[in-house]
Amino acid sequence: MPKKRSGGGLTKTQQAAKFLGVAALSGVVLAGIALPAAGALGLAAKGTVDGFDEIPANLKTPPLSQRSKILDSEGGLIATVYSRDRTVVPLTSISPYMQKAIIAIEDARFYEHGAVDLKGILRAMNRNVQAGGTAEGASTLTQQYVKNVFVEEAGNDPDKVAQATQQTLGRKIQELKYAIQVEEELGKKKILENYLNITFFGQQAYGVEAASQRYFSKSAKNLSLEEAALLAGIVQSPSRYDPINDIEEATKRRNTVLQRMADTGKISREEAEKAQKNPIKLKVKRPQNGCITAVNGAGFFCDYVQKIVKNDPAFGKTEKERAKLWATGGLTIKTTLDPRSQAASNEAATSRVNSDDKVAAAVVQVQPGTGRILAMAQSRPYGLDPSKHQTMLNLSVDHAMGGSYAGFQVGSTFKPITAAAALEKGISPAQSFDTPSSITLPADAFRTCEGAPADNKPWDVENETETEKGMFDMTSALGKSINTYFAKLEEKAGLCETLTMAKKVGYTRGDNKPLLQIPTTTLGSQESTPLAMAAVYATFANRGTYCSPVAILSVKKADGSAIDVPKSKCDRAMSEHTADTLNQMLKGVVEDGTGTQAGLSDRDNAGKTGTTDERKNVWFVGYTPNLSTAVWVGSDGARQESMTNIVIGGQYYDKVCGGCLPGPIWKTAMTGSLSPSETPSFNAVDVPRAKEKEKEDKDKRNRDRDKRKPGDNKPGDDNPFPGISIPPGVIGGPGDDNGHGRGQNDGGVNGP
Repeated sequence: MPKKRSGGGLTKTQQAAKFLGVAALSGVVLAGIALPAAGALGLAAKGTVDGFDEIPANLKTPPLSQRSKILDSEGGLIATVYSRDRTVVPLTSISPYMQKAIIAIEDARFYEHGAVDLKGILRAMNRNVQAGGTAEGASTLTQQYVKNVFVEEAGNDPDKVAQATQQTLGRKIQELKYAIQVEEELGKKKILENYLNITFFGQQAYGVEAASQRYFSKSAKNLSLEEAALLAGIVQSPSRYDPINDIEEATKRRNTVLQRMADTGKISREEAEKAQKNPIKLKVKRPQNGCITAVNGAGFFCDYVQKIVKNDPAFGKTEKERAKLWATGGLTIKTTLDPRSQAASNEAATSRVNSDDKVAAAVVQVQPGTGRILAMAQSRPYGLDPSKHQTMLNLSVDHAMGGSYAGFQVGSTFKPITAAAALEKGISPAQSFDTPSSITLPADAFRTCEGAPADNKPWDVENETETEKGMFDMTSALGKSINTYFAKLEEKAGLCETLTMAKKVGYTRGDNKPLLQIPTTTLGSQESTPLAMAAVYATFANRGTYCSPVAILSVKKADGSAIDVPKSKCDRAMSEHTADTLNQMLKGVVEDGTGTQAGLSDRDNAGKTGTTDERKNVWFVGYTPNLSTAVWVGSDGARQESMTNIVIGGQYYDKVCGGCLPGPIWKTAMTGSLSPSETPSFNAVDVPRAKEKEKEDKDKRNRDRDKRKPGDNKPGDDNPFPGISIPPGVIGGPGDDNGHGRGQNDGGVNGP
C-alpha cells in the first residue's frame, strides 16, 4: 500500500509522480500533438467542450461585465449600475509598474515561454516536493486568463462557476489547448491587457481600473510602484491580502511582490527597498452601484429605465437575452430626464409631504409632442431601508414596471376625457343640464361597445355638497367639477365613445388590464397612474395628438455600437379644434375654479383637480403648451388612508382636496421647470356658452373687478383680503384650497 504523510495527503514520491504526469501532459500539448477523443483517453465527457479544436470567440474578445452609465438628457450622470464593477481599459492606460508587477509575481517568464511553461512546471514540482505541499503554482498568465474567461461566462450561477473551476483532467486539457490557441491568435500584450481587465482584485472590483479607483481613487495609468505592487499581490488571495481589512498582511504581500520585481530585474534593488519602507496609503472610494445612488431623487426613474431594458424586445428577443445584456453592461444609456425638471419635481414632491407621513406624493412630467418623460419624483426616498422610510415601489408607473398593484383612482381628472368624447361627437360646450345635487340614472342609460346594458341597476350620483345644483354648461361644470353634469354628459356622449377616447389619449389601468365598461368611469373610478395621466393631458397640450411616453433617447454598447431604442408613437386622438376648446375650458379651472391655488400667473396654463371617495386619492393634473405635470397624493401602503383630520407635511388638514395639496405641489414643480423666457400660448378659440351661464359668469367677473383696487390680487387669487398677507391655513370656508373645507367639488367618485 502506498505510504502517506502523517495527517493525510500524498507522499513526496506520489506528489512527484503527479507533477511529472502533468508535465508530461503539458509536453504533449506543447508539442502540438493532436489530442484524441476524450473517450479514448478514458476521460469523462464532463470537463470537455464541443468544437475542441477551435478556439471560442469569447476567448479572443470576452464579453466582460462592465459598468453601465445612465445619463440625463444633457449627458449628466444619473447613476452607475453593474453586476460587476469593471471598466475595461487598453494596456496603454495601465501603469507600466502594474504590468511589471503582475508579471513578476504571477508569471515571471511570461514573455519567454509559450502558453504553458514547462520549465515553470518542473520548478514548481521540485519546490512543492521539497516543501511537502503546494508552495508554488505553475499556471501561466495565459492559462489563468483562460480560466477567468470561463468563470466570467458563468456569471453568478454557482453551478456554472463550479463547472468552470473544476479540477478534472478533461478541464486541464481543455485549458491547455485553449491557452496555446490564445497565444497564437492574440499575442502576449493583448493577453496581458485582457488578463488585467478580467481579474478580480477584491472589494467588488473587477479589472485593474476598477481596483485602482476602489483602493486609490485614481486611474490605473497613474499607479505608483508601491500601489501597483499592492494590487498585483491581491490577485492570489483577494480576501487574505485585502488592505482595507488587514493592512499588515497586505503590506507583507506587497513587499513580496516588490522583492520579486527586483529578483526578476523589473526594478532595481534600491527601488524595491525604498518602496518597501513606504507605508500603504489608501484613498478608498466606496462602491456606488445602482439606482439608489441616483441624484435629485431620480432613483425611481433610474429603476424604470432598468425595467425597460429588461422587458422591451428592442433590447433582446427573449428575457434571457435582455438579462444578459444588462448583466454584461458597458452600456451608455442617455435618457429623456431633464435635470432642471427633475430637481424641481423632487423639490415639489418633498416640499409639502414628508417621507414619514401616512401618505405619499408622486410627481411626473411629460413633454407634449415628444412623449419624453422629463421628471419622476416621490416624497419617499428610493431604497430598501424601511427605517429611513425608503421604498422601491414606483408610485408613478403601472404594476408591470414596478408600480402598485392596480394604480390609483383618478377622480375628476378623468372628466376632460368625457368632455373630449362629447365634443368629438358634436356636442356643443354650451350643452347645459339643470341638475340637482343628486340624481338617479336608469340602468339602461349606458351601453357597452357591444350594445349591452353596462349595469343592471340604477346609478345614484351625488355632488360634493347640496349647494352644487342648478344650470351648468360644460365650461362651468369642468370649473366646479360637477359630478351630476358629467354623468349626464357621459350618457349623452356614450359610454363606449368615452372609453374609446380614453384609449386614444393613453388612459390605461395601473394593473394593465382592459378598461372596464362601467358608467362610473367618467368620475374616475378606474385606477390609473401619474405617468399615464401626465401623458393624457400632454395630448390636450399637443392639440389632440397623443404621444406614448418614452424614457430612453439612445443606448450604446461598450464597443460603441448603437441599439435601436423604443420610440414614442404619436397618433391623433381628437381634432385640433376639440383640443383647443378643452384647453380654453380647463384654463377656467385654474383661473376661478377648483384649481386656483395651482394657477400660474405668467403664462397660459390649464388643469383639473381630482378627489376620490373618502379622500383616499387627491390629484392635480395640469399643463402649459410645452409641459404636462401630474401630481398624486395618497396611500402607498396596504391600508388606504382617508385624508380627513390629518397632518401632512407638518400641516393639519380637516379635508384634503385636489386643489389644496396637489395643486401647490404642481405649481412648485412647474415654476421650477419652466423657463421664464419661453411662454407659448394655447391656440385661442371661441368657446360657446349657455347664455344664462355666460351672463352669470360675466356678472361675477364684473363684481370681482369692482371690489378690487389697483395693485390688488387678480380674480381667482386665494387671498380674500387684497393687500394683506395671510399665512396658509388661517382661513377656511367655501372655495379655499387650504384643507379646511371647500365649496367646490373636485370630484369624489360615487360608487365602487
